[in-house]
Amino acid sequence: MKHIFSRILIVLVVGAAAGCKVMQPAPLPRVNPLPERYSDSTASTDSTRLVFREIFPDTRLHSFIASALKDNTDLNMALQRITMAHARLAERKGAFLPAVNGVVSAAADRYGDYTLNGVGNFDTNLSPNIGKDQKIPVSPTTDMFIGLTSSWEIDLWGKLRHQKKAAQAELLATEKGRQLIITSLVATLAEGYYNLLGLDTELGIVRKNIALQQQALEIVEAQKAGGRANELAVQQFRAQLLNTRGIEFRILQDRTRIENELNALAGKYPGQIIRDTALPESIAVSLETGLPASLLSARPDVQQAEYEMRANNEMVQAARAAFLPSLTLNPYVALNAFTPSLLFNAGSAAYGVAGALTAPLFQQRRLKAQFVMANAASKASVYNYQQKLLNAYSEVVTNMSAVENLKKEYALKLQEVQELQRAVASARELYLTGYATYLEVITAQKNVLEAELRLQEQKRNIYISLIQLYRSLGGGWE
Repeated sequence: MKHIFSRILIVLVVGAAAGCKVMQPAPLPRVNPLPERYSDSTASTDSTRLVFREIFPDTRLHSFIASALKDNTDLNMALQRITMAHARLAERKGAFLPAVNGVVSAAADRYGDYTLNGVGNFDTNLSPNIGKDQKIPVSPTTDMFIGLTSSWEIDLWGKLRHQKKAAQAELLATEKGRQLIITSLVATLAEGYYNLLGLDTELGIVRKNIALQQQALEIVEAQKAGGRANELAVQQFRAQLLNTRGIEFRILQDRTRIENELNALAGKYPGQIIRDTALPESIAVSLETGLPASLLSARPDVQQAEYEMRANNEMVQAARAAFLPSLTLNPYVALNAFTPSLLFNAGSAAYGVAGALTAPLFQQRRLKAQFVMANAASKASVYNYQQKLLNAYSEVVTNMSAVENLKKEYALKLQEVQELQRAVASARELYLTGYATYLEVITAQKNVLEAELRLQEQKRNIYISLIQLYRSLGGGWE
């Protein structure tokens, strides 16, 4: 019998080992390395990471973001996901320890005269070798048990270890996911804030032009009364003024909408956002073009994808180890007696241990399916990581280029606005002296309004591009 058991054990181990040998992890895709430096860059030294408070020194913006980070619902949900990830890790760590249960049980059985227990108990009670307290009750036969039982899986092949490492990587990925939300939230709030400043600036430009157009209308009305202008001129100037006033109300509505959207992100009800009244006059921003590609490792989405790769790789190893036999120990210590009066007697103390080596012989289809899914998830995470790198590099190059080109475009637009402002003054003087028509005055006023609004839009776009560059390089909030 002993030899038969040994042979069965050998067959189980060899069969399971062969099954595991067949299930080799699939080769993972190759990740294309990042370039050593960004396009059109000759710098070879590292530059420091962009610091939000240095690029955007507006203290009101800092206060608004800090307040929003406390009450944003997405961020609070991310904190709960981190809590769940910590719990999963604690659960995986707990798998290395034995599970201990307190047990209080009682049983009563009436065995028939022709059963093994019935005959055995009857025969035992007739033995001269037992005392009075050792006689077994037979109608019914009772059994009392108070003690501790345990089940302990021994991690022979590293399945539990790989599952724990996967949980650790999942926790780190979840924490990076929270950082990603913070980065996205900071960038979105900053964009909205500068959009508000841009609208405030545009509102000032429109109201200044309304005042100028109102003066022009009064002049042409006076000229009409004096017989130097006709009703058509008055109608044209009045129509232009009405159009500009309509632009004022559109800007007011856009400002209200953006304020409400920002307050919703900040977890607040609609209200005024305290801010400066206009975009800064000068754009004092200088960037080092030699930002190395290695800085992309600071991006939370890239780090999150990397940790997800690690977690999925560990799960492949855990799925592979599931084909091997598992060793489980079941120790116990208890007070065990067949009558309540003897349960707490010293002679009722009992302890023992049982061990089992279990091989999954008829679960191959399920285990293979789990192994295939784990491999597929591992490959998918590599592709996801590669795409994150491609997106990150592309975003940095695009945003760096946008900042520089928008600054150059802004400088040219500023010169254009200055020329148009002089043109408006010239058109009015020429009109008053009879050397220009009212249509030329209206055209000059229309052109300068459009150019001034476009100038502020370009200034705002420079700040938006800076925010996008900050986000593409990792962002964050300290």
